[in-house]
Amino acid sequence: MFLGRVIGTVVATRKYEGLEGVRLLVVQPVTALGDDKGAPLVAADTTQAGPGELVHLVTSREAALAMPETFVPVDAAIVGIVDAVNHDPRLAQARIQAQTQVTR
Repeated sequence: MFLGRVIGTVVATRKYEGLEGVRLLVVQPVTALGDDKGAPLVAADTTQAGPGELVHLVTSREAALAMPETFVPVDAAIVGIVDAVNHDPRLAQARIQAQTQVTR
């Protein structure tokens, strides 16, 4: 599960059976702080998200399960529209320090 920002739409005149009526959106993955992270991807929209909105995505099997008709061929699906992200840098730093101590 990760966050992304909707940056565009995909128009498909023909779709796999079971994907009719499902919108496809271009999503830029982002960090909790809103910085771009990796390459954009196409995600099936289950929430009616719009351009510029921050969304919650799932990939792999979870994406297929999120669709109205399960196990259709999708690699990513939008499962939520994010209203706010609360990010405490102190907690993130503590988590990094704990992981560093475990790997030593």
